[in-house]
Amino acid sequence: MTKLDRLARSLRDATDIADELTKKGVALNLGGAVYDPTDPVGRLLFNVLGMVAEFEADLIRARTREGMAIAKAEGKLRGRKPKLTASQEKHLVQLHCTGAHTTSEIAELFGVARSIVYRAIQRAEQA
Repeated sequence: MTKLDRLARSLRDATDIADELTKKGVALNLGGAVYDPTDPVGRLLFNVLGMVAEFEADLIRARTREGMAIAKAEGKLRGRKPKLTASQEKHLVQLHCTGAHTTSEIAELFGVARSIVYRAIQRAEQA
């Protein structure tokens, strides 16, 4: 394993995983150096590498959130496109209200999952 940030999400997780692995007799190789839990210098280097990895992961998360906020402000972050148009959803609800078709049949007619049919019906009832 060469990247400590891939091993765990936080320093606490990394030390817990490293402790568990050393109890099982597994040698942990980080960047060409073997982690030795009995050696104070080895423990220090592991903790420093873990803190740097956690810091790097936090920076990536912050940049991602910032990028998403900018995209949302510019109107570029719209999320997933709906499976049905407004007219299709209205027609779906009408078919359900007549009672002639089951939810599964309606889902098959429109080529969507039953959960989408249920959500469309729920939105129509709330409106």
